[in-house]
Amino acid sequence: MGGSPTRRDELVERITDATRGTLLLYTMYVGDELGLYEELAGDEALTSVTLAERTGTDERYVREWVEQQAVAGVLDVEDERAAPTARRFSLPSALEAVLLDQESVHYMVQQAHLVVGGAQPLDDVVEAFRTGGGVPFDAYGPLREGQARTNRAEMRYRLGMEWLPSIPDVDSTLKSGDSPAVADVGCGAGWACVGIAEAYPGVTVDGFDIDGPSVKRARENVAAAGVDDRVTIHERDAGTIAAEQSYDLVTAIEVLHDLSDPVGVLRTMRRLVRPGGSALVVDQRVGETFSADASPTEEMMYGWSVVHCLPVGMNADHSAGTGTVMREGTVREYADEAGFDEVEVLPIEHDGFRFYRLTP
Repeated sequence: MGGSPTRRDELVERITDATRGTLLLYTMYVGDELGLYEELAGDEALTSVTLAERTGTDERYVREWVEQQAVAGVLDVEDERAAPTARRFSLPSALEAVLLDQESVHYMVQQAHLVVGGAQPLDDVVEAFRTGGGVPFDAYGPLREGQARTNRAEMRYRLGMEWLPSIPDVDSTLKSGDSPAVADVGCGAGWACVGIAEAYPGVTVDGFDIDGPSVKRARENVAAAGVDDRVTIHERDAGTIAAEQSYDLVTAIEVLHDLSDPVGVLRTMRRLVRPGGSALVVDQRVGETFSADASPTEEMMYGWSVVHCLPVGMNADHSAGTGTVMREGTVREYADEAGFDEVEVLPIEHDGFRFYRLTP
């Protein structure tokens, strides 16, 4: 078996681009953690000396960082022929949504947290390949923060204001005066809970997650949003909920593929759904079958599966070993085994998510 020089050269170029991009994400992580971007926003251009003073950091490190960010096209630089400590740098206003505004759909700094966190336990991932074991979620450090920020804007605004209203009977129930209730399984930082409560003022929401730091963050987010009178975040497995508890809508958003026992969680969701209610699973939009000629999105999903989602899901006895690339057929298989009567793929357009309505 041979190969063309063109294919070789294309891969070399791609690896070079990927390395440059990864290093940009690492330096973005540094800038975000130290508050450098916040200080550079606005009309005033700053020298490395002033920026270091205002952020309590070392000038030599800051000088290297601002120069790297300028070379990468992130920062603007004035009088670049001046002495190194006299050059002035600023963050273009057009980039503030990308680097500072977590409420914006254009915000992207979470990718830096995801990539930095994903790299931390790579030696453990290599060992898991050898043993068939897994890697605990805690090992990924900053990835938790990346996940918390990733869907913030969409969960807070589009979920309750666009996606749920597109399901007429669910929307009607949540707007009714019959004390509608929602449960969010694997609620993470709680943004879906906040979004639903803000969109439907008559709804009470219970969020469930077993990750202590995520629960703490979710409670803070719920309180900051002013919906803590109707949203309760529980640090517990939803499977422990009392049998008499029930909900009009039970959601699992971008969580099912991470679970070691997805069928067991779906059984719990089915038990929690009230008569006439339904479950909503939101997960990755990938192809129906494997193809080496997959979309760039699916390629990225496979990357996250190797590095994070599959190892986390395998960190338990008798894991389903799902991984990030959970195809529609797999969801239907899991739902059928969990006892759901019907699985409907909703006609909601989204580049990254597929929406499944499960009916008992």
